[in-house]
Order: sequence, then C-alpha cells, then structure tokens
Amino acid sequence: MNHQAKLIVFDWDGTLMDSAAHIIECLQTALTDLELPQKTDSEIKNIIGLGLREALNVLLPEISEHDLTALTARYRDHFFSEEKESSELFSGAQELVDELHHQDYFLAVATGKGRRGLNKVLSETGMGKYFPITRCADESHSKPHPQMLLDIIDWYGVEASETIMIGDTDYDLQMANNAKAHGIAVTYGVHEKQRLLDCNPLTCVNNIEDLKQWLLG
Repeated sequence: MNHQAKLIVFDWDGTLMDSAAHIIECLQTALTDLELPQKTDSEIKNIIGLGLREALNVLLPEISEHDLTALTARYRDHFFSEEKESSELFSGAQELVDELHHQDYFLAVATGKGRRGLNKVLSETGMGKYFPITRCADESHSKPHPQMLLDIIDWYGVEASETIMIGDTDYDLQMANNAKAHGIAVTYGVHEKQRLLDCNPLTCVNNIEDLKQWLLG
C-alpha cells in the first residue's frame, strides 16, 4: 500500500455494487407514478450517494413535504420489489474485500443507502461477514457530513489519519476530508473524474484491479 492505513471504509453504490441503473430506474418510475417532474439519468446520477431524503430535496428543491413522503415511499416500493432484477457487485469487488480481510485490515461501509437496503444487499451478496460495522444515511447525517465516518473510526479505535474512505462521488471524498481522513476516488461509478480530483484524493483509479494494485501492491 502507498499509505499506512489500518481502516478501509467503502461506499456501497457505485463503489462495490453496480447499482446506478437500478436506482435511476426506480426513481424515474416513482416520479412517473406520482406525476412529478421527470429527471434525466444524469440529474439522478448526481444525487446518488446522498441520503434519500437529502437526495430528493436536491433533485426537487420545491417539493412539498407531502410529495417528499409519498415519493420516498414509492421509490422504496420499487427498489425492494421482487420483480426488479438485483444489482451485481462490480467484477473483482468481493475478491478485493476478501484479500483485505485476510490481510487484517479493519473494514467498514459508509453509505447513502438506508439500513433496510444495505442489510438486504449485504445478505444477498454474502458480504456482510467482512464488515463488523456499517453506517447508513437514515441513522446518521448524510454525506458529506463526517458523522458516519467518525462513528466508524471511533468504533475501531483508530486515528482518522489511519483511515481511507473509498468512493465514487465527491460526497464520499468530502466526507473523508471533513473527518480528517484520506480518500481514494474510483471513476467507474457516478461522478466524473475531475469532480473527484477536485477533492484531492490520495489517488484516483479507473477500475477494481487498479484499486487492488494500489491497496495491496
């Protein structure tokens, strides 16, 4: 590794799981159901990584509390529907996490997903065994607020300087900066490379294999 880290924290959507298309489809369908203004794929991709409530407020800043509650519920209905095809982990993601686990790094997840959603995918993928602690946006402040990351750092009893946050959005990297931790950017998720580089990550990688090479050498 090019940095002396003890704790490695992963974002989930767009970093470990290729879920952007599923999130976009579910939200566009929910907007249509409720006859709310339609949004483009790129507009929805921009808010992936935030907590759901925060994301919808950014996407629809004029939305009423009534419509926000209805949209949140309808989005979740679609997201958890058994008729929807499940998202897959990015190729090599499980192998990378497994190798880090066997090399005794502390591991965790900090995600904009809700607890129900994260527990579902951790169970479906069998990845839950690698992460003794996880933090979600519905039990904390949303990214880029540092609370999720600071909770994890405190739980493990390490220093922020010994912590790396890996994510595909500037929300992840800003959270790392706000927590005085380090960030690694991945470009295969939802935010474009320059937006990630503007957050001054340790490195910016284009695929899981490059991430593995940087972390494990």
